Amino acid sequence: MTFLPALRSESIKIRTLRSLVGGLCGVLLATAFFSALAGLDSEGEEFDPLFSAFFGVSFGQIAAITFGAQAVSAEFQGGALRVSLAAVPDRTRWFAAKAVAIAVPVLAVGLLTGAVSLAVGKAALGSKADGLTWGEGLRGVVGCGIYLTLMALFAAGLTAVLRSGVATLSILIPFLLIVSFVVGSASAGVADFLPDKAGQVVFHQTWEGPLGAWTGLAVTAAWSTTALAAGAWSIRRRDA
Repeated sequence: MTFLPALRSESIKIRTLRSLVGGLCGVLLATAFFSALAGLDSEGEEFDPLFSAFFGVSFGQIAAITFGAQAVSAEFQGGALRVSLAAVPDRTRWFAAKAVAIAVPVLAVGLLTGAVSLAVGKAALGSKADGLTWGEGLRGVVGCGIYLTLMALFAAGLTAVLRSGVATLSILIPFLLIVSFVVGSASAGVADFLPDKAGQVVFHQTWEGPLGAWTGLAVTAAWSTTALAAGAWSIRRRDA
């Protein structure tokens, strides 16, 4: 089977699993909800209107990584991977199709999520959002789509290595919600290059760290690429 039929097959799998479709909806709902809450509490000397408008991405990304992890972990249940590889014997091609089938819907939902989050965040901020430029808003929306896609792919690659969505989420969720903040407080230099911290620079109006908006996303992309490469190696080398 060539790449496009393999991609079509993997896309059908995702569209027909309600849990995966629900996960994509969760990305939008969680991000918009927490962005609205952040907009209602916009006091403090370090207030950043752009980051406040996209604050919910920190929670929406949980749904994105869950989507990526579940899309891959489903292959390790009930012998599904053996069936998939029987249809697509080239394991690298199959895993590439799986990755693209994950990335495309997350990117689409991520861009929509970014637009909704910006609108909701600005509405909640009111006059405090007047300083945001059109270019900064567009950067946040595009960055939202790219960032959520990269995090979903990071989870997908890690799941292919661990062969367990539960194990992947047990690592990533505490890391994103707790460990990353602890490391950030203890060592800002190291934290700047963590996948979430680096990628979220795109949501800041101004940033004093070593990375910029797009170089930060490049660092996140490097993490995701490494995870996918490790996942592809695991799929090729280990028994189905």
